Amino acid sequence: FAPGMDTLVSMGTLAALGFSLYTIGVGGKDSYVETGAVITALILLGRFLEARSRGEASRAIEKLIKLGAKTAHRIDEHGKEREIAIEEVKVDDRIRVRPGEKIPVDGVIEDGSASVDESLLTGESMPVRKDVGDTVYGGTINLDGAIVFRAKGVGADMVLSKIVQMVNEAQTVKAPIQKFVDRVAGVFVPIVIVIALATLVVWYLTTGNLASSIVPAIAVLVIACPCAMGLATPTAIMVGTGLGASRGILIKNGESLERAKKIDVVLFDKTGTLTEGHPAVTDVISAQPDFTPDQVLSLAASIETLSSHPLAQAVARAATEKNLTFLPVIGFEQVAGKGVKGMIDGSTIVVGSPSLLSEYHIPIESHSAQIEQLESDAKTVIGVAKDGSPVGFFGIADRVKEESAGAVASLKRQGIDTAMVSGDNERTARAIARTIGITEVFARVLPDAKMDIVKNLQSKGKKVAFVGDGINDAPALVQADLGIALGTGTDIAIEAGNIVLMKGNPLKAVEALTLSRRTFTAIQQNLFWAFFYNVAAIPLAAFGLLNPIIAAGAMAFSSISVVLNSLRIKRVGMK
Repeated sequence: FAPGMDTLVSMGTLAALGFSLYTIGVGGKDSYVETGAVITALILLGRFLEARSRGEASRAIEKLIKLGAKTAHRIDEHGKEREIAIEEVKVDDRIRVRPGEKIPVDGVIEDGSASVDESLLTGESMPVRKDVGDTVYGGTINLDGAIVFRAKGVGADMVLSKIVQMVNEAQTVKAPIQKFVDRVAGVFVPIVIVIALATLVVWYLTTGNLASSIVPAIAVLVIACPCAMGLATPTAIMVGTGLGASRGILIKNGESLERAKKIDVVLFDKTGTLTEGHPAVTDVISAQPDFTPDQVLSLAASIETLSSHPLAQAVARAATEKNLTFLPVIGFEQVAGKGVKGMIDGSTIVVGSPSLLSEYHIPIESHSAQIEQLESDAKTVIGVAKDGSPVGFFGIADRVKEESAGAVASLKRQGIDTAMVSGDNERTARAIARTIGITEVFARVLPDAKMDIVKNLQSKGKKVAFVGDGINDAPALVQADLGIALGTGTDIAIEAGNIVLMKGNPLKAVEALTLSRRTFTAIQQNLFWAFFYNVAAIPLAAFGLLNPIIAAGAMAFSSISVVLNSLRIKRVGMK
């Protein structure tokens, strides 16, 4: 009493075979055994082709599973190395990976460094440099350098395993639109059965011939089979989520696809989402003609590298990236909250805020214009002095990601509004927003207020997507109509998001929205053509203008066309 997709075909073939067996038994000449056989053959052929197409759509997931390492080199407590099966690796095991090998499980590097190809997870082709303390992921490839890491995520706890599980769930959980299709089919099938019975009765009353009456009735049952309607949603979701997985975009469920279709505004968290999330040197200004910017940086970094302060480490990182020389320092002294000082080659070096330089009576008045310019750009200013004279200044800020401006511009072209949410002060937030192209800024926002901002926009009838990466973003990610979490962020944020971006690239958020919209559009196209096909063909079958065998072939073609339309998603660029 719950008619489904196969009910009509089953009734059609059974009616043909049952009537044929009856006529053969009574010695009649009218037999439709071949009709039932050919209908079954064509339907099975269609199902076979559909299965192959569905398999092609799921190939990205199969690749994820197959690309995992099969063995690992475990180092025991005596320092001896032994090759073991991947299933034997336990948390806290020490694992060695040589150049060219796959990293077997997730872990944290304890010794060595290497460039790692993480394209399997992130979709990005550029290798990532990994050093001691960095996290490595199972299934990625060590391109150079030998590393030893301690296993932290094994088996089902590996990022790769979670990706496979999430994508599989996205492909099996029904989207809201699919549930609507099931309800329609539940009403559609009984109506078709009534039409088929009416066709049989009308033809029999008109012709008086049962044989000629049963053929159009069977054709009605077969042609009306809504198999294509049943395939419309799952095939598109399988293709869309599979393609997303291969590009570093994890769509957790079909509902996320539907939500992404209606987004009006995208809210970006600032730190770690639009910016790198850590301070970096953006400007190096020489204050004396006999000091080049690199010399200023080398001098400052030599003493700053001895400090653990984030701004000091930013200076040291900048010098390291340029392969500058670090000079020996004696008499290192840290001035709490202001800077550092020490001796280099017999000279007193002071590195710190302008106020610290003023305390040491170092004249910086002639450089006030440069300092004010850096501060107006929301940058922290650090001065460098040698033997009581300023030699240079640094501008330090949380550097904007290269892709941020492109992501905002792309959303604007699509007619989607953008806004930035930040806990920073108004001046800093607006300075960063200005460089990215965002005009609406919410500054000095506490974690719970982010969710309130989302609620406020929703109360105005807006459909809101929130892009974030931190624990403090989790409430807003849940509240938003669509939560997009960066995979470089915290586990809590990732769990809260509807879509997870494995790379912290804002352009991936745009790509995720584009992929979601195109997938949902394919679902709508599939449903329209499947329903239109059924409705248009039923009258032809009822008037005897459609042979059951031709009807079966057309029905199979309808199902295949839906799958082929879904596969078109893979051939459309995401730009």
